[in-house]
Amino acid sequence: MAKARGLDLVEVASTARPPVCQICDFGKYKYEQAKKDKEQKKNKIVTKIKEIQLRPFTDPHDYQYKLQHAIDFLCEDMKVKVLLRFRGRENAHKEYGFETVKKFVSDLSPYGKADTEPRKAGRGITVMLAPLAPSKRKENPNPKKHHLNEVAQEPQDNGNTTPENINNAFDDLELPGEKQA
Repeated sequence: MAKARGLDLVEVASTARPPVCQICDFGKYKYEQAKKDKEQKKNKIVTKIKEIQLRPFTDPHDYQYKLQHAIDFLCEDMKVKVLLRFRGRENAHKEYGFETVKKFVSDLSPYGKADTEPRKAGRGITVMLAPLAPSKRKENPNPKKHHLNEVAQEPQDNGNTTPENINNAFDDLELPGEKQA
């Protein structure tokens, strides 16, 4: 029947019982499927996962530095995986590790929430944090100053620029070997 019309018999759903077939032009069918897939891919939200690694006795400065990075990631709608790794004898005192991770999660509570409780996995403790909705989360205390999408501002002309000034721009500089009297 399909050959008589100059069309193709296309299997639409092979897993259905009985299998579903359609009489149509196969080239047109493939084109429409590609168009549908492209549209679905465009509407798909991709979540990025960033990882922050800690140690049971992380230095306070390093802790704050890693905390700030985690805040930046959460404010940019990325998930954060916190991984605390034990080495050697540190594994005998898991309570210090859990204490550090719980403190880290509580410090990030205005920006994100833990998907699960911190859990021991191998030689470390892991927990995944998801960002809060933009309306519910606190504003980033240190927003990045240089974003790629910002337009660079051109230097302002203060009215003193003339061809003579441009050519004599380095006349007033003092060289290291010379001393001015």
